[in-house]
Amino acid sequence: MTRLNELRLISRVAQMYHIEGRRQAEIAEHLRLSQATVSRMLKRAEAEDIVRTSVIPPVGTYSELEGALREKYGLPEAIVVECTEDRDGAIMARIGEAAAHLLEVTLAPGEIIGVSSWSQTIFKMVENIHPQKSAQAKYVVQTLGGMGDPSVQTHATQLTTRLARLTGAEPKLLPVQGVTTSREAKLLMQADPFVRETMDLFGSITLAIVGIGAVEPSELLARSGNIFSSRELSDLAEAGAVGDISLRFFDKNGKAVKTPLDDRVIGLPLEDLERVDRVIALAGGAKKTDAIAGALRVGVIDMLVTDKFTAQRLID
Repeated sequence: MTRLNELRLISRVAQMYHIEGRRQAEIAEHLRLSQATVSRMLKRAEAEDIVRTSVIPPVGTYSELEGALREKYGLPEAIVVECTEDRDGAIMARIGEAAAHLLEVTLAPGEIIGVSSWSQTIFKMVENIHPQKSAQAKYVVQTLGGMGDPSVQTHATQLTTRLARLTGAEPKLLPVQGVTTSREAKLLMQADPFVRETMDLFGSITLAIVGIGAVEPSELLARSGNIFSSRELSDLAEAGAVGDISLRFFDKNGKAVKTPLDDRVIGLPLEDLERVDRVIALAGGAKKTDAIAGALRVGVIDMLVTDKFTAQRLID
């Protein structure tokens, strides 16, 4: 899949240059690439027969679906990956591979990466990243409380620390519950100096990598204990919630669904996410289609990485 990921990005660069008429400097800024890399990719596009008199997307890439997503949702960028099965496990694996390649080629030196710790798709991305030697990040910041059931607790810690190691960064963990028992408990936990140190970095995040969840939590999140009760989730649904980003809920139109439950979450709020320079969302699957559509309308996502089946549902 590595070659296909390379060809996909090369195809997009060629499309922006030859079809959309953008200058190389503009393409480089938009995709977080150097101008030299853009120039090399344009030459490679010719060598691979991607560019003749028009852009010929390689088999296994979906430029038309990507363009339709950009147009329908006002999305700056989209990556639609090949997947042979419309099944969660296969979808997460393919999205993870594509996202890993994207991070490797666009990571800027000194980047401060914010990452949600309870996403299986993000974990798949981390599994596919190669150690970075040239462009290295400064911090990897956990943006949702990572404490939970001991049987799955290592997932949150490993995701953050492993991504930090691979990108040459220092991990900044959030060693508290993602969902506290009360607002008072949340305030008490946030007063801890280690927690405060991590949360103080929220305003400095330059790249946020997020998952998108349906109101009904994933198996991993449910097992972690970082969820609301069935009654509380039902109340959120009745309030119009269709999904969440790091347990910050929104409705089908992308409007935040604010309830007292929001005061019990220790993590990055949507309004803070809006100020992040680059937000990449990794999500796919039939159960999440409505949630993804709502998330794209929130207006905080700069790039969506999804699969061809979900992309078609989002457009339809």
